[in-house]
Amino acid sequence: MTFAYSDIPDQSGKTAIVTGSNTGIGLEIARGLSRKGARVILACRDGDKAKAAMDDIASGPEQADLDYLHLDLGNLASIRDAAEEAKSEKKIDILVNNAGIMVPPLSHSIGGAESQFAVNHLGHFAFTGLLLDKLAQDGGARVVSQSSIAHKGAKIDFDNLDARHGYSRTKFYGQSKLANLLFALELDRRLRAANSPVVSIACHPGVAQTELTRHLGLLGSVFGPVIGLALNSAEDGAIPALQAATDPQAEGGDYFGSWGFREMSGKASGKAYATRTARDPLLAARLWEKSIDLTGVDPGLPPADG
Repeated sequence: MTFAYSDIPDQSGKTAIVTGSNTGIGLEIARGLSRKGARVILACRDGDKAKAAMDDIASGPEQADLDYLHLDLGNLASIRDAAEEAKSEKKIDILVNNAGIMVPPLSHSIGGAESQFAVNHLGHFAFTGLLLDKLAQDGGARVVSQSSIAHKGAKIDFDNLDARHGYSRTKFYGQSKLANLLFALELDRRLRAANSPVVSIACHPGVAQTELTRHLGLLGSVFGPVIGLALNSAEDGAIPALQAATDPQAEGGDYFGSWGFREMSGKASGKAYATRTARDPLLAARLWEKSIDLTGVDPGLPPADG
């Protein structure tokens, strides 16, 4: 079974938070949810870009209910402030952890970790953990984590999370995307064990043209548009996240991706392939504990095995 834009059910009365939604795939996720009637909160670092994105969405024919939430996923104080502000919402039905950075020059962030691991994984781990009680209200929300086919072949190097023993931009990006998938599946296991109404689902966008390629320099400027033509546009890349967020048939622990050649492209999405490493509960549990150590945020969910 595949899922396309035409399959998105009505979202009237629901509230969604989408991180990194001022551009690219995140913008299209926000637009897709808004078009179906959801109240959408754009959780972004740059308020001006978020406002421009909201104006873009609101320019469509549908009535849009949009708001901005300042969120810097590389700053724990900002994450805590954003979580507190989000709790003032009447309810949260969908949290899409979409924001990310890709192959930047080496820098460090939360807990002294390399920035891709910190922003892509640790920031979302902390933000989700701080919101779990709110997400459990009113029947429970869906938490959607954006991974990547770059998780294939990746590993978590616990002895080099700060890159002190060497830095490869692509390896660290793959590590961060593996962490996203490990987190999503471990969150599902722990939520189920706790009988929580919250559901955790993962997705990936295939290979899509987005601003993530900005750190690739000339290579990104040349091949970015080609990716959009030959593989996925940002609009195409948003479909798996929209399936994870809205498909009535989706269940906790599902993983969706582009339904095309080697999961790289497609105008529809469906079940995706998660590697054995991504499905390793012992590795996921170790990552969970390390994430608590680095962020100081404990989601309060014991291991699924008790």
